[in-house]
Amino acid sequence: MHFLNYFQSKTLKQDLLNKFYYKNINDLPKLEKVILNFGCKTNDLKQLSTTMLALELITNQKGILTKSKKSNILLKIRKGNPVGCKVTLQKKLMLKFLEKTLLEIFPKIKNFNGLTVSKLIKKNSFTYELHNTLSFHELEEHYYLFNNLPKLTITIITKTNTKEELLFILKAFQFPLKT
Repeated sequence: MHFLNYFQSKTLKQDLLNKFYYKNINDLPKLEKVILNFGCKTNDLKQLSTTMLALELITNQKGILTKSKKSNILLKIRKGNPVGCKVTLQKKLMLKFLEKTLLEIFPKIKNFNGLTVSKLIKKNSFTYELHNTLSFHELEEHYYLFNNLPKLTITIITKTNTKEELLFILKAFQFPLKT
């Protein structure tokens, strides 16, 4: 059993029961999935392939291309053309990625003051961006390929009912939040 899964099932469950009121034990919030997304401003095939390769190296899971929903004349993007890629992580892969970001990536970032929590935060998801994706050791080895990657958007989706529960879970997992 992964230590974050053990923490979630034993310690966090008890803390949530003490802090909030639940009628049923199945109503307890938990982490559901993590979505990693690279959005490209152009539909350049070389940049799309490097972002897809970077996602696959980071997560050890195959990614999918995201297509544009609307045409954009300024960016010269047609409707239906690929504009980025994403990977959805669940269960063990999600916990491994969260472990990697909490223990390896955040300490490597220079001048890191924490993740800002905006007032527009949703009740069941938290989104933040990593501008320096070369903090991942999988990408450091191949700097010449990945030096021009766009920012990585990471969305953590939970099974919470209020913003307070979401922030409580994130603080329990020791996310460096700046409110």
